Order: sequence, then structure tokens, then C-alpha cells
Amino acid sequence: MASFKSTKIPLYPKLGEKVTPDTLYWKNYKAPAQIKEFGAVTSIDFSPLAPHNYAVTASTRIHIYGPFSQEPVKTFTRFKDTAYSGKFRSDGQLLVAGCEDSVVRLFDVSGKVALRVFKGHTKGVHVTDFTSDCYHILTGSDDYTCRLWDIPNSTELTSYKEHTDYIRCGTTSKLNRDIFITGSYDHTLRVFDARVEKSVMTMDHSQPVESVLLYPSEGLLVSAGGRYVKVWDLLKGGQPLVSLKNHHKTVTCLSLSSNGQRLLSASLDRHVKIYNTTNYKVVHNFDYAASILSLALAPDDVSIVVGMTNGVLSIKHRKSPEEKKEVAGKQRMRPVYRVFVKGRNYVPKKDDFLVSKPVKSHLAKYDKQLKRFNISKALDTALESWRKNRNPEIMVAVMKELDRRGTLKNALAGRDEQNLSQLLNFLIGNVVDPRFTPVLVTATEMILDIYQAVVGQSSVVDRQLVRLQELVEREIDYQQDLLEVLGMLDTLFAASLPRKEVPCPGSSRPNGLAEGGLGAPGPQLQAA
Repeated sequence: MASFKSTKIPLYPKLGEKVTPDTLYWKNYKAPAQIKEFGAVTSIDFSPLAPHNYAVTASTRIHIYGPFSQEPVKTFTRFKDTAYSGKFRSDGQLLVAGCEDSVVRLFDVSGKVALRVFKGHTKGVHVTDFTSDCYHILTGSDDYTCRLWDIPNSTELTSYKEHTDYIRCGTTSKLNRDIFITGSYDHTLRVFDARVEKSVMTMDHSQPVESVLLYPSEGLLVSAGGRYVKVWDLLKGGQPLVSLKNHHKTVTCLSLSSNGQRLLSASLDRHVKIYNTTNYKVVHNFDYAASILSLALAPDDVSIVVGMTNGVLSIKHRKSPEEKKEVAGKQRMRPVYRVFVKGRNYVPKKDDFLVSKPVKSHLAKYDKQLKRFNISKALDTALESWRKNRNPEIMVAVMKELDRRGTLKNALAGRDEQNLSQLLNFLIGNVVDPRFTPVLVTATEMILDIYQAVVGQSSVVDRQLVRLQELVEREIDYQQDLLEVLGMLDTLFAASLPRKEVPCPGSSRPNGLAEGGLGAPGPQLQAA
């Protein structure tokens, strides 16, 4: 009996990745260095002065790291509870941080003990920042209030209680010491002027606000909350400009590149999205191992620092020009010589006998099911492989093998709502791929033939069938448009070719007529 032949997975040509200047720029980072903190990293802030150390707030302490250090160069541990929002002043000399115990502490970067302690909030303080004149501090708390404090006198200057839920983000104007903005879980953003007793502008984000960011010109404001990133025009009274929904989970933090042309957003879905601030299209994407809580970019984008929920701090450094040349100049290592018992240069002779061990071939899981003629289980196994690794080649190869055997229709039949939904998901994602279309169109027709009697019994399957229909119709429209374009191009190419006159033999005139013209008698036909 012939041995079982495993399913041959064809090698399809890979679709080329579109290489853009943004791709080259953001991929020019080294492998990330990782540091384990004592808890979830809730805040990262870079010092504005060289060498641009950065403060990492995690658990009950704040660590200050050097630009290339793996160990903290400074640690502040004078917190009785979880610390929040460690921020540098514009001169890099002072650091302010809030705490779950409702106390705000001000530190000298070169010392250890708090220089000032501000008491007045009744719940945890999640927002801290310095005003542009360096003499006042903004704080926002879970007691629904935001306050301004005077640093020299350690006194409260003013307090606002207009939010109706926790205040979890805020920022101050770098151009005006009296202007600051807060975002709250009551879905609103409020712009305050310290010279006025109430807010001067209110915007509705429609989701709990997690982060706010002002552009350097301070004409535009960016807010993040829920799955949305929204851009507001402050010069037009807080008019919404753009609403972006590119994340699958809550967006937790925002950052801006050094030139202000790229906006970064990080989310609990483990992704960092980079947008072009001209058209707000996603130009690049970073993936991380855990949900992201904080993100910061070093000046000139030399480092990207990300803090995650599992307490891991990930630091990516930009490659230097010397390292780029080094990587480009590396040659591929050649295979080393095998060293035999009889020496490296031993050559087998004619009379030598080669004793070879039979190599046992291990069948894949779907091949094992095919060998046992369990066609439905073989298809399920291939589908599970696609769900884990997202490589449709295996699933298409198994379908092609089942179709060759004439058992594909039996393998597709008899499925419940969940299994049928998974199959339809696969078809929706790959049926218009020209590499797989010949096989998947056949499978789609079989599924429609088998399950047409139960259409309307499941809302999930019905939605997927409608989506599949729209996808196929759109692809057909694309094909028709392409055929029309090809016809136009053929016409243009034909018209652009130079015309050549082909002379007929025995004729000197271009139209093929003899010299006698039209009056020349032709051959006479005689009837018998």
C-alpha cells in the first residue's frame, strides 16, 4: 500500500510592504531595552534640559533614569501610597508629583526630601504640572476639583469644581501662565483662565477623557478617551476638527514628535499608532507585549519610552550613523566546514558504504486527520491554525486537497453557528486575495448552496453573509473599472504608434489600384 502523502503547501508570492519615509524613520530604532518596575508605570516625563533624564512614576516611588542607564540615577520614595504624574519643571531643577493620599509633593532633583508639601485635596491627585512662569503648580484630583498652588508660599491660589467626575488628565499653557486645561471622566474638557472665576470653554469628548495634549502653537488641542482620539480647534471656540478611531481598546496617552508633525497615541490594545498631523492618517505602528499606560518621546525623537500595566518599562534608542553603516556592512556568515572523525578534508571512496538512518517524517495535525479520513476535523484543524498564526496558505491548501478528493462539500456541511461564523470570517478576509480566489470562490459557492435553507435564523451569520456579498460586489466593480481602464490604455497605445504604409505588389498607388484606375476592365466571367 502506498504511503500517505502530506498536503503540499504552495509558496505564494508575498505581497510587498509599502516602504515610506515614515517607515524608514520609525524603524530606525534598536531592539528595546526592558526594565522591570515595582508596579504599573502610570507616567513618564522627560527633562527639558540635557542630558534629558526621564522620570518614571510606578507604584509608591519615582525613578529618574539617564538616557542610556539601566539603573535609576535617582529615586524618590517619600510617598505613603501610590504616586502619580511625576513632572519636571521647565528648568529641570524641580519635580512635582501627586499621590493617592491626596498630598502633592515638590522635590529638588538633586535632593531627596520634599521641598514643599501641598495639602487641600480630599482624594487622590492624578494630575500635576507647572505653569509657564515656573512659580505655580496645577493639580487635578478625584475630588472633582482642580487647583492652582503658589510654590514660594506653599498656599492655594484658586480652586475650581466644575467637573462632576474624576479629573485624570490636564496640561498648562506654555505661552500664558494663567491658562490650563483639564479632562475628566465626566466626558468633558474644560479650559480655565486663572483670572476668571469659572471655565472659559467646554468641549464634550463623549467618552471618559484619559489624556490631553496641546500643540506647540496652542491653537489645537488633542484629547484621548475610550477608543477615540479627537482634535479640537481652540481658536474657533473648541470646534471639533477630527475624530480618529484606530484603536480597539481605550487610548491611555498621547505624545507629539519633536517637530510637531507626528502624533503618537498608545492604548490598552498594546499598540502605539503614529499619525501624520497634516491628514491624520496612520503612517506607522508599534506593537508591545502588554497594555500601555504611558508614553514619552525624548527630544529629537532619540528615544521612545513606554510604560506597561505589567510593570515593564520599554526603551527604544535611535541608531547612530555609525551603527547604520555597521549593520549595512555586515556580510552573511558562510557555513562552516563539517568536522568528520577522519578529518576535515576526508573524501569518501568508491568502496565505502554509507549507512543512513531513515528519517521519520512527522505529519501535521490536519494531515493526520486527512489520513484517517476525518475531513471535517482536518478542516477545523487548519482553521484553528489560521486563527492562531494568521497564515491562510495552510487553510487554502487543505481546502484544495479536499476539493481534489471531492469531499470539500461534505467537510463544509453540518456546522453550527459558531463554526460557520469562523469559516465566513476566513472567507471575508481572504476571498478577494488573487492568490486564493480560485479555491475560495468554489468553497463560498458550496457554503451558499448548503446553508441557503437556514438563512435568516442567525443574525450573526446573516450579517457576515451580507458583508461577504458587499465585498464580492465591490471587487466585481473594481474588476469592471480595471477592464475599462485597460481598454482605454489599449486605445491610447494603439493611437500613439506611428502608421506605416504597406505597398501592395504590382501597384504603385497607395490604395492598391492599378494605373488604369477605375475604368480598367476587369476579368470577364463566361457562363457555360
